[in-house]
Amino acid sequence: MKAQILTEETGPSGLTLTDVDDPTPAQGQVAVDVKSCGVCFPDLLMSQGKYQLRLPTPFTPGTEVAGVVTSAPDGSGYSAGDRVLVMSVVGGFAEKVVAAPEQLLPIPDGLSFDEGAAMGINFQTAIFALKLRANLRAGETVGVLGSAGGVGVATIAVAKALGARVIAIVHRAGAGDMLRQVGADEVVALTDGWGDRIKELTDGLGVDVLIDPVGGEVFDEALRQVAPDGRFVVIGFAAGGIPSVKLNRVLFRNISVVGAAWGEYIRTHPAVPGELHTELTTMISAGMRPPVNVTYPLADLPQALSDLENGKILGKAVIHIAD
Repeated sequence: MKAQILTEETGPSGLTLTDVDDPTPAQGQVAVDVKSCGVCFPDLLMSQGKYQLRLPTPFTPGTEVAGVVTSAPDGSGYSAGDRVLVMSVVGGFAEKVVAAPEQLLPIPDGLSFDEGAAMGINFQTAIFALKLRANLRAGETVGVLGSAGGVGVATIAVAKALGARVIAIVHRAGAGDMLRQVGADEVVALTDGWGDRIKELTDGLGVDVLIDPVGGEVFDEALRQVAPDGRFVVIGFAAGGIPSVKLNRVLFRNISVVGAAWGEYIRTHPAVPGELHTELTTMISAGMRPPVNVTYPLADLPQALSDLENGKILGKAVIHIAD
């Protein structure tokens, strides 16, 4: 089979498309033909040796697989021909992958493989952050930083499905139409005075929930836009800087700052992915769709990761591997 192999942690340039042996399932594992694999920020960090999980090279990255089961052990709950998502951690940027049954989830009816791969980490993270960490209620207002990225568009879509009003906050030009199509009620450009615009849109109160996958310089101003009794949810630090919280603002304005590290959470709550997937499947049945904004062939994975790193991808990119 063909696979993208990371031979050195130099970023996208460290990847090479290579012919390798098909993976052999260990006892209890399921074998899957990969059809599509989402491109996400952890893939980029892994190629640079900056991710929390660091594996010795060479290896194949890829965490958001959609494909078809080719073989499965008795009692696994899966059989040949099943359309599945695979939370593979690594190995997804290849034509075949093997995984434990608990790493698999069924692809919701009606979704293409590209759309299934686009669900991946982003939609699980979005519903985890909004429902389990922010305790979002229908009718509340959600602000989304980094809204033109993969986590951002997933958060907008899930927040709308949960009955929220959504304000997308974006620094990239030309993203407004895409964000409104995903479900944003308002789009605020991350320029001077953006905080004042949030206040204007919320009658001076601010948002009930603010989702931040960005960190960096915007954190202080973003914290000011959270309404009393509101929740500021930290998902990550895509901007690179890890900010500090001024606790006097948290105290006197009666707001909460909470973390939403999905990968870490499921280590101690292994049933959660399946539970959240059931809710996401219901949302998809009601009309929600994971957006696929750009696709690349497997050979162009290094370009896809470079485009992600350089902010050239609006929304979600997917590597389309096979029909």
